[in-house]
Amino acid sequence: MSTRLDYARQALTYDRTRSASPSVLGPLLKALAPAPGPRLVDLGGGTGNYAATLAQSGFEPLVVDRSEAMLEGAAAKGLETLRADLTELPLADAGFDVALLNSMIHLVPAWRRGIAEARRVVRQGGLVVLRAYTRENLESQWILDYFPGTRGWILPEHQRAEELLVELPGGSAAPYWYEDIADATLAALQRRPELLLDPQVRSQTSYFERLNERDPKCLEAGIAQLRADLESGSPEAPAAAREPAGDGTIVAWKKP
Repeated sequence: MSTRLDYARQALTYDRTRSASPSVLGPLLKALAPAPGPRLVDLGGGTGNYAATLAQSGFEPLVVDRSEAMLEGAAAKGLETLRADLTELPLADAGFDVALLNSMIHLVPAWRRGIAEARRVVRQGGLVVLRAYTRENLESQWILDYFPGTRGWILPEHQRAEELLVELPGGSAAPYWYEDIADATLAALQRRPELLLDPQVRSQTSYFERLNERDPKCLEAGIAQLRADLESGSPEAPAAAREPAGDGTIVAWKKP
């Protein structure tokens, strides 16, 4: 089962620009607080930036990812790793206290199957916690206005919060907002739009890597316009703006 992006190229430089965000860790740890134990599987965990930080809070993470190159980064941090597909996990039922899907469910075409697998591998009383960029989150991101052609493919790929909750009945969804750019996601980088002029920074986001592959002329035109606007003092980037939908969403579910 494929994902929408092969992270092999990003893996080589991923940790140069991306790390665990304090803006995310606060609400994430709050969602993880009811976990019945420390054993955590980080599904699609990449180079393990968040898993390594959660290990410092007492969790015992296993990082699972399809990308061998990304897992090499996680292993270098001393983390236990497993190469596997989210939709076909070679893991026993009820073996973990927490299944974490951290900013990755939008990259999985068969995402419902992926969530079902996450539910399967946590024990009774265990948690499934997703950090998601829902469609509601993306609809408020002003940066997409610079690349208007992307709305036609990026928005349908992102689930609405209610869709995620259908797969996690009885769960909760809470917004969060970025106050830093540590994990360098598109939502975070809106706080520092001048950084988007750096091709190395852009290349570490799935949005810009895919845009470069799909429509490099659109990317070039949008960046040129953003550069011109920044040089002229426009746009007035909403660095402190807090859209009601949030920059991202934490979804948490407890297995009955």
